[in-house]
Amino acid sequence: MGARREVKLGLAATTIPPMHTFEHPLTSRYASRAMRALFSPATRYGLWRRLWLELLRAQRELGLAIPAEAVEELERHLEITPQELRRAEEIERETRHDVMAHVHALAEVAPTAGPWLHLGATSCYVTDNADLIMLRRGCDLLIAQAAAVVQALATFARTHGELACLGHTHFQPAQPTTVGKRACLWLLDLLADLERLEAERARLLLRGAKGTTGTQASFLRLFGGDHEKVRELDRRIAAAFDFPGTYPVTGQTSPRKPEYYLLACLSGLAQSAHKFASDVRLLSRLKELDEPALASQVGSSAMPYKRNPMRCERMCALARYLISLPANAAWTAASQWLERTLDDSANRRLVLPEAFLASDALLALWHSVAAGLEVYPAMIRRNLMEELPFLASEEILLAAAARGGDRQVLHERLRLASREAARRVKMEGNANPLLELVAADPALGLDPAALTTLLDPARHVGRAPRQVVEFLTDVVEPWLAAHRPAVVDEPQV
Repeated sequence: MGARREVKLGLAATTIPPMHTFEHPLTSRYASRAMRALFSPATRYGLWRRLWLELLRAQRELGLAIPAEAVEELERHLEITPQELRRAEEIERETRHDVMAHVHALAEVAPTAGPWLHLGATSCYVTDNADLIMLRRGCDLLIAQAAAVVQALATFARTHGELACLGHTHFQPAQPTTVGKRACLWLLDLLADLERLEAERARLLLRGAKGTTGTQASFLRLFGGDHEKVRELDRRIAAAFDFPGTYPVTGQTSPRKPEYYLLACLSGLAQSAHKFASDVRLLSRLKELDEPALASQVGSSAMPYKRNPMRCERMCALARYLISLPANAAWTAASQWLERTLDDSANRRLVLPEAFLASDALLALWHSVAAGLEVYPAMIRRNLMEELPFLASEEILLAAAARGGDRQVLHERLRLASREAARRVKMEGNANPLLELVAADPALGLDPAALTTLLDPARHVGRAPRQVVEFLTDVVEPWLAAHRPAVVDEPQV
């Protein structure tokens, strides 16, 4: 038998070279620098320290005998250093408790504040409050990114608002629309998602200082039974982080339902992104649109001619993953036993950051595609004109009837001519001959010049051009006026 290989499992595999350990694609390939920084250890543990500081400060201001030097010392240690993070990891390996490990690591560098750290609090004071702060900041990043997508799509819609194209239902030829009107459908979905995301963001509150089971018993004892001081403690902590307040009642944790509501909004965003990307993929196959591509971009290792819609395909892949995450948050909310259970901890460490990182990556891709879409008007017109004789059959019927023919007889002759034209296209590969068949039928009484007039695409798009202008003017532009678009980084890969 071969030699046994020893495998060691631990909290920190610091001796494994980077190329020999798993690398999360969301952080190594897809998400932006800003979103990666938001969910980084430096941000998380920095917020823990800030939360301890605000708790300490408020407790002192409300009458506890905490020395001013403790507050001042803690203010000087709000950013965790790499050395302090390693020390906290060492302590955690001994204590198996992340919050207490950070309490001890902080007390070592801030010994005056040490005796007062975490006074009356439970772990969720720092963990859940920090999560809520990060979730709200994450919403702000996503809304600013999405505003850039809205801006790019609005520009595209306005530019191509009158460009007639073949509409599709069931991915079969349908009445014409315009390229800009189609973009307005994408915009409408996106704005609906953002409206809901903003609403849920505005509803987020802090957990505050609620104690071990949410009763605030420890703080009530600290303040000698003064209920108003305990309530004021909550108010001051919320104000310190610019929150409108704290949840009025909690168990040990913050309520988990708001996390589900947020992820449901992000799932909606993913649904809209998937729809947009799928449409672009279909239109790319029809040679009407292309997503942007680098001159050096390789589409296939085997087929040199390929130009695959790889950004839109990645959008669909990320969207599919993001759409699946709310079910996880729903089970977390459903599985909270009584005042709390810890089976949500490892789960939320994965699901919450990944939902925001995936949304961030999705929006970066969406912006890059929307801002760089290549439109091929000649191909759009060709596809439209191949089908327009069929789509204009009602116009042809009305024009023929206006010359005094029997509407029912004319309808039957048009039906038979359409069937014959479709047969020749499908069976013989011919161009659509319907106009020729109609012009040759004396019963219909329409010459080629009259038929050409009936096939003007502008006759068949209805109010689509005006709808574009009205929608952009009445809905999109007011929304953009209230939101500052972010400068979106080009996707990393």
